[in-house]
Amino acid sequence: MALNFTIEPKITKDYLLSQYSEETYMQYYLGVEVKKGLFCSPLRKDNNPTCSFYRNSSGELIFKDFNGSFYGNFINVVMTKYSVNYHQALKIIANDFGIIKRKNIQKHEGVIQVSTPKLNTSGHAKIQVEIKDFTKAELDWWNQYGITPQILKKYRVYSCKTVFLNDNISNTYDGKTLMFGYYGGMMQGNELWRIYFPGRHNFRFLTNWPAKKIQGYKQLSKTGKLLIITKSMKDVMCLRSLGINACAPNSENLFVSDSVLADLKTRFKYIVVFYDNDLAGIANMKKIKKEHPELVYFFIPRRFKAKDISDFHKKYGKKNTSKFIKKSILKYKQYE
Repeated sequence: MALNFTIEPKITKDYLLSQYSEETYMQYYLGVEVKKGLFCSPLRKDNNPTCSFYRNSSGELIFKDFNGSFYGNFINVVMTKYSVNYHQALKIIANDFGIIKRKNIQKHEGVIQVSTPKLNTSGHAKIQVEIKDFTKAELDWWNQYGITPQILKKYRVYSCKTVFLNDNISNTYDGKTLMFGYYGGMMQGNELWRIYFPGRHNFRFLTNWPAKKIQGYKQLSKTGKLLIITKSMKDVMCLRSLGINACAPNSENLFVSDSVLADLKTRFKYIVVFYDNDLAGIANMKKIKKEHPELVYFFIPRRFKAKDISDFHKKYGKKNTSKFIKKSILKYKQYE
């Protein structure tokens, strides 16, 4: 008796792309047409159009949210949308498009199911800033964290009057809302900016910095005994006010590349990873520790009710913050 059965293909990214285009997958899961221009993110509550599609240097179609919360291809979109890992995302896509048929995988209906022409656009988003002088209130705000006008100048931090995204006005200073710009130099003819909105509870950044760019890297001393890798530019500058070299990845979910870490190891004798003491910060440090057990790891004990060094400085002042640093991070004499 003959047996009839179908051998399922091995589901890989390349195989999926042999069946349908990147544009088709993106539209199916995001529900927006793949075209040039800005639109609101379908992956979060978003009232401002700060997302777009473009092709990276490898020619891959990328969906990017310029507030820094998302960057990735169609597989990354599915991973984020359904909270699954890479291999689970591949199976979900294959099942949704009928490439495989699995009863144990929930089927998702796409909002836009028609294919569109290949998007031909590349490069980074264009962010431009009209700067203004810091107000006294703005300088007072920075001073809570020990950050002086001299430190702001050193790290190329500016007060923003108007922010333009792809030649359109994105945000304007209203006399009340804090809006600061971290200038990251030039890349491929574009200015690199990371716009910081401290008053927002969510999505506090608008940025076109590449994911691998390190905050405060250019301001580090050539050599030293101690370097702290922390999670924000504000913490970097706060630590600088205490005389400590520090830098920070572009996102809390990222870490410095192996090549950058190798460079830092040649320049600094001791490297301490110092992230927030919330669940996300602790989880990220545990993940980094698995890959780099040779580094030192530290977070502020929760009894102090301060999640990072900036909060600690604001709550306890410079003198007490310096004492805390010496008794904790600098408790080992070799760091001094």
